[in-house]
Amino acid sequence: MNDVVIRHMTEADLQEADRIIRLAFGTFLGNDNPENYRADARYANPRYNADPAASFVAESNGKIIGSNFGLHWGSVGIFGPLTVHPEYWNRGIGSRLMEPVMRCFEDWKVTHSGAMTFANSPKHIKLYRKLGYHPRFLIPFMSKKIEPKTIPSNSKSTWVMYSEYKEEQDKYLEECSKVTNTVYPGLDLELEIKAVNKMNYGETVILFDENKETAGFAICHCGPNTEAGNDKCYVKFGAVKADSYTKENFVNLLNACEELTVTKGLSVLTGGVNAGRYNAYQSMVNQKFSIDFLGVSLHRPNNDAYNIADRCVIDDWR
Repeated sequence: MNDVVIRHMTEADLQEADRIIRLAFGTFLGNDNPENYRADARYANPRYNADPAASFVAESNGKIIGSNFGLHWGSVGIFGPLTVHPEYWNRGIGSRLMEPVMRCFEDWKVTHSGAMTFANSPKHIKLYRKLGYHPRFLIPFMSKKIEPKTIPSNSKSTWVMYSEYKEEQDKYLEECSKVTNTVYPGLDLELEIKAVNKMNYGETVILFDENKETAGFAICHCGPNTEAGNDKCYVKFGAVKADSYTKENFVNLLNACEELTVTKGLSVLTGGVNAGRYNAYQSMVNQKFSIDFLGVSLHRPNNDAYNIADRCVIDDWR
């Protein structure tokens, strides 16, 4: 389509971009009213506010018809959601929306990039394979109903909310970077932590070990108009140090996220975990999380990155 222009997203585009995201996913999934798919959640705003320079739209005759986002996690780049209005499917627009994001990855000099797609969609997997992305692991999207009475009164997890320690936020950013660097060299979630704090999308939990040192953290979206949705706390990213206490600290991090869910007046804790991180996945199963649906991770280059058994990380690359 010669009339299609790919350009940077602006704040004025956010409402329409979010509508098309819901419409595209809702149509693909066969919803009766696709525009109402996850109407309580938002995707465009959080992704845009994390990094406006890596947010793009496709426009035809002045009308937005699709969008894509790049997420800069230090040495790791994530893309998506990549969506196109159903009226414009199968016209090569998705591939064109990938081009500026791939340039972002080159500029950032990421050593690994990826995304999640539908495990039952040969069409999507074929598109991304053309761009060098290989399907590797199932991603269980999991949730747990949280009741206040289920929170142990003698919880061993010691944690604080990043937003409440304004004088120490730079220190905590550095500490979180040290945690993720043990998970994968150069992995850094600073932009996500700052965006959640600035836009009040939720909270970042900072977890301490017995020596009062930072053992892990979790970036959580809370409630409507975030990536979580009504009554939900969504762990967009959570990780603990890769060391001899990883399993124990990961359980403590899950407990801290449950406590945050209750603190925020919410009742469902959600998050995805790559099945390649077997210890993390098994810990969530042991903590009574249930699988809601499955995706598949896409990798470029075709290696595991930090999706290995002893890395305890929550993220689903959606």
